[in-house]
Amino acid sequence: MKNSDRYLKIVEWSEEDQCYVGTCPGLFYGGCHGDNEAKVYKELCEIVEKNIALYEENGKPLPPETARKEYSGKFLLRPGKELHKSLAIRALQADESLNNFCLNALKKALFHSNRSNGLTFKGGMGVGPQEHLDIIDKTFKKCVK
Repeated sequence: MKNSDRYLKIVEWSEEDQCYVGTCPGLFYGGCHGDNEAKVYKELCEIVEKNIALYEENGKPLPPETARKEYSGKFLLRPGKELHKSLAIRALQADESLNNFCLNALKKALFHSNRSNGLTFKGGMGVGPQEHLDIIDKTFKKCVK
């Protein structure tokens, strides 16, 4: 296995930019873009290889890998007092636990509303971290209105 195989490579369509955008979160900031998804992915792989070579040339350890990462199924969320209160009230109104209410809101944000905001799930590559945060933020704001 090559070192580059240890990093998640994401190629997604950007409605805003009207092109495909390639990123490799955790290894470097920025990325590449273009009109052809396959070409963007190829360019992204080359950029990943070059970044890894730079780490090695400078004698720096590579960042933790992002591909094949196992997740526990738990994470701590710090919504702040006001949002926590609003979510708890909405969960009560929905006759759900706070955990289930938030879980359902996150699922809805990630898997049901992607069409309305232009995000696509092409080739199993999904959306990037910032887009996930934007979707979650929009959903929570709708939930607490």
